[in-house]
Amino acid sequence: MRFMPEQFSFRDLRELFAKANEEKSGDQLAGIAAGSERERIAAKRKLADLSLDEIVRQPLIDPADDDVSKLILESFDREAFMPIKSSTVGEFREFLLDDGTGEAELKRIQHAIIPEIAAAVTKIMSNKDLVLAAAKIRNVTRCRNTMGERGVLGIRIQPNHPTDDIAGILLSAFEGLLYGCGDAVIGVNPASDGVDSTGAILRALNRLVSMYKIPTQTCCLAHISTQLAALDRGAPIDLLFQSVGGTEGTNRSFGITLEMLSEGRDRIIEHHRQRQDVSWKGENVMYFETGQGSALSTEAHCGVDQVTLEARAYGVARAFDPFLVNSVVGFIGPEYLFDERQIIRAGLEDHFMGKLLGLPMGCDVCYTNHAEADQNSVDNLLLLLGAAGCNYFMGVPCGDDVMLNYQSTSYHDAIGVRRIFNMRPAPEFLRWLEESGIYHGGEPAKLNESAQRQLMKGLDWSVEDIR
Repeated sequence: MRFMPEQFSFRDLRELFAKANEEKSGDQLAGIAAGSERERIAAKRKLADLSLDEIVRQPLIDPADDDVSKLILESFDREAFMPIKSSTVGEFREFLLDDGTGEAELKRIQHAIIPEIAAAVTKIMSNKDLVLAAAKIRNVTRCRNTMGERGVLGIRIQPNHPTDDIAGILLSAFEGLLYGCGDAVIGVNPASDGVDSTGAILRALNRLVSMYKIPTQTCCLAHISTQLAALDRGAPIDLLFQSVGGTEGTNRSFGITLEMLSEGRDRIIEHHRQRQDVSWKGENVMYFETGQGSALSTEAHCGVDQVTLEARAYGVARAFDPFLVNSVVGFIGPEYLFDERQIIRAGLEDHFMGKLLGLPMGCDVCYTNHAEADQNSVDNLLLLLGAAGCNYFMGVPCGDDVMLNYQSTSYHDAIGVRRIFNMRPAPEFLRWLEESGIYHGGEPAKLNESAQRQLMKGLDWSVEDIR
């Protein structure tokens, strides 16, 4: 019997991109995934032969119909693109992985890379490739301190509380500080999106940071309009937070526009200039969170695969010069990332694409309780991203968020990863840790229960003082 080779055709770039993607339950749910591993490989081979210029000239979503597409093309550095314009996706991958290509070369072309190019090259890279290429890049940002330098691993303290109890939030935050966490941000996801509760959280966190002269940022992760309303009522804001997506429709479902983000950023920069009590290191004032599957979950994916849409969300974030960007990689659920394999792949993809596009990438290495994953899954991705030079991770009490009801990384994990990779906290924050007695000689001090009580007494700790 004569063997007839299987042949595949792809009607446009949108289909080619989707079929070349690694297996994702979200793409399958959307009906755009490859039907077999052979079709996936065929799509990858065709994508590898595509020139970068073809990708730029054929937008996957028409700029006339989508403000994210329009923003991407308006912020595109065409002059910097010229040296790589004729390269194929495969050749671009070879350039990224070449031993002769260092951070300086990659920095020069960051704004010549549109998100769709970042997504295309990601699809033909292995997990090891994504770690190796991302590790070459450090994107440094500044607000109250400096994040992202080589050798630095930041941690966000996430002291969420199911009733927004200020005492509970502050006690969790203080515990995180005793583990050397909190240099990235002390950020609370509020249980209520009310202006009063948001303002109360912001004031309490600011009082904590001010009382102990902690060189870090605070944030309440309410909707941007709620945060700005709290600002109008006198609440202090270090970082302005918002979840963003890769299409205009996704952002509309979040209740935002690009104009809102721009106006909000301008207001916070002006607010910082008026605050005389803080010595600011820079004007990176935005904090964005993203996640593969968000566009599909809001029925605004426009037939585009979730990796490409995630890259486009980074195109939005890049336009506003953020201090932190965080891929909440396993939070949306198994409908979009089914199991450990898909979650790990997505985390590595997101981190690499964000770094390549010039963003200060962190990751909430997490999963929901109905996903095919466990704490070993978290450890695996945590260590891979540590090797890749991730800017920061989450610090959640015991790795179990009691308000959002999902599993993430703990304060103990932060110490472990820093030790394994010989990493340290942000420089200003490390000096504070040393002066406070929490660290000694660049390492966490060994504090027994008596020493912890003495330290807390020495810091004059009181919830009532900070409320």
